[in-house]
Amino acid sequence: MRDVTGERETIARATGPAAPGVAGAGRSRRALRGALGATSGVLAGFAALAVAELVSVAVRPESSPVTAVGGAVIDRTPAGVKDFAIRTFGSQDKLALQLGILALLVLFALGLGLLALRRRRTGAAGVGVFGIVGAFAAVERPDAGALDAVPSVVGAVAGAAVLYLLAGRLTPVAAAEITAPAGDAGAPDGAGLPDGTGTRSAVPASFDRRGFALAAGVVVAGSTSAGIFGRRLNASRGAEAAASRAAVNLPAPASRAAPVPRGADLGIDGVDPFITPNQDFYRVDTALTVPRIDASTWKLRIHGTGVRRPVTLDFADLLNRKLIERHITLTCVSNQVGGSYAGNANWLGVPLAGLLREAGVRPPSRGGKADQLVARSQDGMTLGSPLETVMDGRDAMLAIGMNGEPLPFTHGFPVRMVVPGLYGYVSACKWLVDLELTTFDDYDVYWVKRDWAREAPVKTQSRIDTPKPLADLKPGTVRIAGVAWAQHRGIDRVEVRVDDGPWRTARLAEEDSRDTWRQWMWEWPATSGRHQLEVRATDRDGETQTAERVGTVPDGATGRHSVVVNVT
Repeated sequence: MRDVTGERETIARATGPAAPGVAGAGRSRRALRGALGATSGVLAGFAALAVAELVSVAVRPESSPVTAVGGAVIDRTPAGVKDFAIRTFGSQDKLALQLGILALLVLFALGLGLLALRRRRTGAAGVGVFGIVGAFAAVERPDAGALDAVPSVVGAVAGAAVLYLLAGRLTPVAAAEITAPAGDAGAPDGAGLPDGTGTRSAVPASFDRRGFALAAGVVVAGSTSAGIFGRRLNASRGAEAAASRAAVNLPAPASRAAPVPRGADLGIDGVDPFITPNQDFYRVDTALTVPRIDASTWKLRIHGTGVRRPVTLDFADLLNRKLIERHITLTCVSNQVGGSYAGNANWLGVPLAGLLREAGVRPPSRGGKADQLVARSQDGMTLGSPLETVMDGRDAMLAIGMNGEPLPFTHGFPVRMVVPGLYGYVSACKWLVDLELTTFDDYDVYWVKRDWAREAPVKTQSRIDTPKPLADLKPGTVRIAGVAWAQHRGIDRVEVRVDDGPWRTARLAEEDSRDTWRQWMWEWPATSGRHQLEVRATDRDGETQTAERVGTVPDGATGRHSVVVNVT
């Protein structure tokens, strides 16, 4: 073949369309280059996240970009959207959020990879946006410091370098035009140089495939190693906390809970047991990464308005105090009518009112200056409880045990608050590290800033556990059963009706205390057809559960639970 690259401009004007085989090869190479460019973006994002995970070891696990961005999203999500997420995904709401963030990052990375094919520096610089977002989200968290931005920044620099490197391997070598002698078997019909002596076509631009494959392999191996190493190092911190939990020997309470009455659990299939096992107890919080605190280094500070003697306690101090043991039902304010975010456990802890009195705190009714107790968790969450309620004689406590074992990490180890009769968002602070006395006028806690009510006593509610919605039943006697709660008031009566008929009084299980839920059961003579079953409860104050349906915001849902069943 005769080289004519020096005459490319002249030949290009004289030449007709490229040979079909050459054009097809060119399209294939461009498609491959585009796919590898998009892959470069994803690999750069992977490298950025992996390096950031490794760097977070030197700061703290919560400073990793996905966790930081996820926390920022939670903080800025409207209450109604959060309520929807909890209702839709349940305890998997945080996993759903993290997967959503990763999906968006992948799309962003794909775009940057394609951009880098045309504008290599611009695409690499675009990774910096990832770093800016992660750094801003990290330092904006309630418990964050300036160093929390470092993992995102370092990860972004690494990702930018990876994208610049890989895009360079995809830079095409300049295309060449060649001629073939007339009559060459590879020459297209009718093509050739102007003098008819031969044929010509453009050789498709190529790129360094082998160099790209080698570089991509190094990136994958290095990023995977960095990510795994970072995860393991972060997990090692959790290992120390786990060891401290395993070493806890819960002392016997000075005041034991009364034995659970024999008839408190009706033993009906489908109805939640009277005591909720730890693994089944609901979890609703904003922590994407569960804090794992070493009990041997844990401290609690009690301070603020009206505190005459500030107190600092460690975990050993609590273990050496007189402990109380109580059965108490907790309920989340996000619980919909008929929802599952309620659970009953055997709690062990230190009476909270006594600790506050030791610090010189008095409730407002006795001339105290503070009316709000602000609890702060390790992850920066703040919850505000009415001081008058906490000190009115109920069994409010700093809990250290749950159902006979130290608190699980997901439920607040080493210490959490439990206050009977209040929704969790105003009382049940997990991973507790600070108690500050203040006033409602002077300080708005996390949820109050997001349009939830300052004070939120638990509302009287009841739930049908069996039969399930749209269950197929046989005519005859059918047990309708469930639970009802009105913490610190107690349940006085539960009633059931069918198809808007008369209310029928259900049989109540034995009451353990007014701070626990009660099971109930009614035997229904079921007849063929489609029927609606409805339940309502009345508390010891004489208040009957309202039929008015209201959502969870701002202070808990109202309405009556009902299910539809088929009897055939």
